[in-house]
Amino acid sequence: MSEENQQFAIQKIYLKDVSFESPNAPQAFMSGDWQPQINVQINSSNQQVADDTYEVVLDITVTAQQDDKTAFLAEVKQAGIFTIAGFSQENMGGMVGAFCPETLFPFAREAVSELVSKGGFPQLLLAPVNFNALYAQQAQQQAAPSEEETAH
Repeated sequence: MSEENQQFAIQKIYLKDVSFESPNAPQAFMSGDWQPQINVQINSSNQQVADDTYEVVLDITVTAQQDDKTAFLAEVKQAGIFTIAGFSQENMGGMVGAFCPETLFPFAREAVSELVSKGGFPQLLLAPVNFNALYAQQAQQQAAPSEEETAH
């Protein structure tokens, strides 16, 4: 297919799931020096919901540890419905695995920042993410046989 037949459109962007926990409040606010260890996990998934229509979900979990205790845990599942047509099978993987999550990231980043601020903690802005590199890494891991398969 030629590039002229390629279509990409955002149908809808929405929050699918949001969670915020501050299990050690109010003590978490009492320690004077806010120097947390921040752990960020990012995953994405997708499913075809109709012809040329895909739901892509970007799942971001942020955990902040202060003095070996969880200060907060924020989880955002930012989703979008995208029309994607006219791409080769090879390129479709990159569209739903890298391009769509990259499109959703600014919305998820804002949601995480708001949750953390509303939770009473200093603003947290997630660093930009190279979704193409993440997608390539995941594709490479899926292509490589697992250690169990090669051990036999």
